[in-house]
Amino acid sequence: MNIASKLFCRVFQRCFHLALPFLPYREPEIHRNTAEVIGILQKNNLRSPLLVTDRGLRAAGVTAALEQSLQESGIRLAVYDGTSANPTVHNVEEALEIYRRQNCDCLIAFGGGSSMDCAKAVGARAVYPKKSVGRMKGLLRVLRKLPPLIAIPTTAGTGSEVTITAVITDSEQKHKYTMNNFTMIPRYAVLDPAVTYTLPPHLTATTGMDALTHAVEAYIGGSTSRQTRHLALHATRLIFENIEIAYRDGTDRTARENLLTAAYEAGIAFSKSYVGYVHAVAHSLGGQYNIPHGLANAVLMPIVLEEYGKSAHKKLHRLAVTAGVADECDPPAVGAEKFIAAIRGLNQRMSIPATLSGIRAADVPQMAKHAAKEANPLYPVPKRMTARELERFYYKVSDGSIQ
Repeated sequence: MNIASKLFCRVFQRCFHLALPFLPYREPEIHRNTAEVIGILQKNNLRSPLLVTDRGLRAAGVTAALEQSLQESGIRLAVYDGTSANPTVHNVEEALEIYRRQNCDCLIAFGGGSSMDCAKAVGARAVYPKKSVGRMKGLLRVLRKLPPLIAIPTTAGTGSEVTITAVITDSEQKHKYTMNNFTMIPRYAVLDPAVTYTLPPHLTATTGMDALTHAVEAYIGGSTSRQTRHLALHATRLIFENIEIAYRDGTDRTARENLLTAAYEAGIAFSKSYVGYVHAVAHSLGGQYNIPHGLANAVLMPIVLEEYGKSAHKKLHRLAVTAGVADECDPPAVGAEKFIAAIRGLNQRMSIPATLSGIRAADVPQMAKHAAKEANPLYPVPKRMTARELERFYYKVSDGSIQ
């Protein structure tokens, strides 16, 4: 990347960093049990929520108790359970049609980041009926107040219950993009470990590594604050201490609670300090091949962190010390190497692959352009790269079958 482009990116990021204390960021009201949802609705005189979830969760009975209690309380509940793993524009429009037809007045997102992102986009479409989802992508395109949103995460990963971001896939264009607006932060977040008990081990692993990616990228970037550094470090420690416990025993309440806390804190950290090229490249892979976001992040993270080189060594060393995998007296380069090795070790022990299959060489240039457009100039990465430079990540993450 030439000097002028780098300078523009850094000036852009600096302006946003200086403006952060004056931006309308808020945190949701926290609750710890899904039984409290009825009280939230009654307190706000809300009578007709749309429950946004996915068929797998509903078929497994995870939403059943909430659905029954709402109906018994006289609350008229509408349900959309068609959310896909990477929520699409089509998902949003389907859910919106139900929201309008049933005269809903609020949203309950019950599930992983996909359900929460879908619900956020439905809220945006509800208050901007003449704007397509695509016209609201990017930064600060949704300024109107959204319908009240209650987020109930069933994974400890995306942090979408506290973020300004919704990630939506355009299936026709095979492109995943973000909507970033302060109005999209949920009003309420219900962090109930009981609804995460049925999460399969492989999803516990990949969603937990998604949260770790948020913490790491927020910490090593150039737009941190005292608060975001503290939250990112604490989230990193909690994930390293708890993720393998929850992976082996999904009903360990303490581990599940700690992972929910970590995902929430990492969500605040990256909302204020942003992410980096791991996310940008992962989003492009998800849009093109429907690769689950947490899986893509987990596999890409050590590859991208290595590429940052010495520009990230000091901060990666601090993360390594916090995670308990390096010593204070280690040189920064050694600490960084130990941290990257520890990430690979976590992946290996939780059966997360080291590479991804199905990547086609013909798709790489366009995916790299999407990733560069997402990241530049917004993401304050340690080392700025062009689309051409980003192309090598797709080859490095490939399992060797790339053609």
